[in-house]
Amino acid sequence: MDALTTPAGPVAGFSFDNSYARELQGFYLPWKPVEATAPRLLYLNRPLAAELGLDVAALGGEPGAALFAGNALPSGAQPIAQAYAGHQFGGFSPQLGDGRALLIGELVDRQGRRRDIAFKGSGRTPFSRGGDGRAAVGPMLREVLIGEAMHALGIPTTRALAVAATGDQVMRERALPGAVLTRVAASHLRVGTFQFFAARGEWERLRQLADYTIARHDPELAASPAPYLGLLRAVARRQAVLIAQWMNVGFIHGVMNTDNMALSGETIDYGPCAFMEGYDPAAVFSSIDHGGRYAYGNQPQIARWNLARFGETLLPLLARDTEDEAAVKEAVAQVTEVIDAFPTWYAAALLQGQRAKLGLASVAAGGDDEADAALVGDWLALLQAQSVDFTLAWRRLADAADGNEDPLRSLFADAAPLAAWLARWRERCARDDAALPPAAGNGASRAERMRRVNPWIIPRNERVEEALAAASDGDDLGPFDRLLAALMQPYDEVAERARYAEPAAPSVTACYQTFCGT
Repeated sequence: MDALTTPAGPVAGFSFDNSYARELQGFYLPWKPVEATAPRLLYLNRPLAAELGLDVAALGGEPGAALFAGNALPSGAQPIAQAYAGHQFGGFSPQLGDGRALLIGELVDRQGRRRDIAFKGSGRTPFSRGGDGRAAVGPMLREVLIGEAMHALGIPTTRALAVAATGDQVMRERALPGAVLTRVAASHLRVGTFQFFAARGEWERLRQLADYTIARHDPELAASPAPYLGLLRAVARRQAVLIAQWMNVGFIHGVMNTDNMALSGETIDYGPCAFMEGYDPAAVFSSIDHGGRYAYGNQPQIARWNLARFGETLLPLLARDTEDEAAVKEAVAQVTEVIDAFPTWYAAALLQGQRAKLGLASVAAGGDDEADAALVGDWLALLQAQSVDFTLAWRRLADAADGNEDPLRSLFADAAPLAAWLARWRERCARDDAALPPAAGNGASRAERMRRVNPWIIPRNERVEEALAAASDGDDLGPFDRLLAALMQPYDEVAERARYAEPAAPSVTACYQTFCGT
């Protein structure tokens, strides 16, 4: 449990305890959602609702639709639009904020974790910057599919509690049915939240924000002699692990602006995101990323760049609000040390995941970092050279571990380079086996371990678009429900779900684009 004040007794229903609104006055604007014309519940995440301690039975039907569309807020809700700034595609905007979102309140779930409950698409706010504040059914259901897929893959993420259709139309390139998403997050504290107050020179509010963030996410730092440096280090370490997890499943966020980097270490804001199919470090799907800034292979460097911007906001706190040259110089050196350590932390997290995907136990069992990184690098180069599907290549490598190389070979137009690499991999596996108990060191055991970390099903772009089009254009949730069910079991290879594991034709992938939905 975090160090913030929490309600006494067990959480029951929407027992809100709104620490952000209570403790950070002046960091937001109170606001109300726009009333929906004809609310209808499209999706309710019942397991998540139970996890939050909510009365699941009371959340369905018309009452649930009214609640999740914003027409009938539960007692204790305190809707606010949070203020933040951010670098968007490298350019700084000093005021962004919740332009179509509202933090409704906070709950403490059954495990003692504080969780934000927020609306997205609930109408204009003072931060809308000319936007309509609305959201369409398709993008909100996309957030369900991708967020729940990430959760099933074990990757930290915000999650969708519900989606309600509003009965209103929203204008994008054409009129689309409107919807409101209810998002659950560890918090909505962002790098951009700190940037908002740092850009204004509001040092006392910056300190207040940092203390709140520490209490919420890293309470053990409160008694540290250097809590703000500790906060930067903790956030950087969380991001190193998170980005490594993205890279190991081929996830492309698409809009890694500083206002979309959550200090909690969760993936947030599923806008123009996508999963890579044929392996390509330069893969970009976002329609607004014209220069490829947020391409798949750039994500670790962008994360470091964002963390540097976070570190800059903390400099006044580290230098103790003085202009003393020596104090400022020391603060810069401290921040730089953390930012420079990020690539090492990221590389360690990435390689740890890659070893598991290769079926290797650890570096101690017969390998070293440099050699194992080279083995992975050469494997990825093989995939890139022949445009091999990233997800299926890893999955079929597990079959090879089990003695059947044919499914893997079928993915390659030229299997000769693969054969040479497989010989090296088998030699590395043999050294791994020598250091393991006999039962853990056989091919079947290795294949089983690999299938637990190499998914068979991901949210393939063609299937996602198919499901969203049916829901948005045809009011048919069947394809969405079936795809979601498959995504919730990404490691289970079941014959009737084979279509969800199949890559799209190269011609489809080549012209595929994703959009923000704003």
